[in-house]
Amino acid sequence: MTLLSLVLGGSHAARERAIAESAEPGVSSVAIIEGLPTGEAALDALPAGTSLEVFRVASGCPCCSGNLTMRVTLNRALRQRPERLYLSLSNAEHKSQVLNFLQEPQYLAWLRVDDEIDCS
Repeated sequence: MTLLSLVLGGSHAARERAIAESAEPGVSSVAIIEGLPTGEAALDALPAGTSLEVFRVASGCPCCSGNLTMRVTLNRALRQRPERLYLSLSNAEHKSQVLNFLQEPQYLAWLRVDDEIDCS
């Protein structure tokens, strides 16, 4: 079972910093990050022994305009069977729709929403 952390709001750099601070050495982790970095590379300076694969997807609501992209990326990430998955969203406006999407039958056996990191 992969534990999922929603990383919401704030700047792109703030969300990346939050992921970098939360990632644990020895825990296989994947981050799906909405949007492109704006210069600061917080995920480039992870502690030694931290395994974090990053998937970047274009900005766009994962339950609306980015639905297909998010599904494909999430499925690719879950095939790796990470222990922790960070889902970084620039906007928490559709959080309930995203949570509903993550509770669909095809994801229930793979994911458990563990926590929420508010970066606003």
